Amino acid sequence: MSVFILDSNFFIQAHRMYYPLDVAISFWNQVEQLALSRAIISIDKVKNELYQNDDELKAWCQSKLPNDFFKDTSSIIGSYTNVVTWTMGKTTQYLQGAINEFLDADEADAWLVAYGLAHGLTLTTYEISAPNAKKKIKIPDPCNDLGVNFTNTIGMFRTLGVQF
Repeated sequence: MSVFILDSNFFIQAHRMYYPLDVAISFWNQVEQLALSRAIISIDKVKNELYQNDDELKAWCQSKLPNDFFKDTSSIIGSYTNVVTWTMGKTTQYLQGAINEFLDADEADAWLVAYGLAHGLTLTTYEISAPNAKKKIKIPDPCNDLGVNFTNTIGMFRTLGVQF
């Protein structure tokens, strides 16, 4: 079975834009089932981003996701080092602010790429590749160069055979 690692934006955009918790109940029930079956996971850095706001999404995550859903990233330092090396090789492309943001220890993006790299997981994100960008490193770009598979929400659901 494929396992997908979820970006913060999977939850945030679903909640705020596409699938509100009070309207798209079947969506969130399916996310809960996928989490319980271990088909989807995320990391501690994503948890920190989601839990910044004391809102419905945080409450849903706390009550519906398994206790081990958000994986500890301290064990993937070697893969994170590979992501840092990739990033530092892009100093002529990206502005320093973009590099600093991507490598910020509290930001999930580089850690998600590293976790996917370390465990051979497919990363699920709403971000779209922007290989010529200067101001922001988009998750698909290091994934492309480092061999980490990625997809969007619908691609993940299709792969998992989820229908609503």
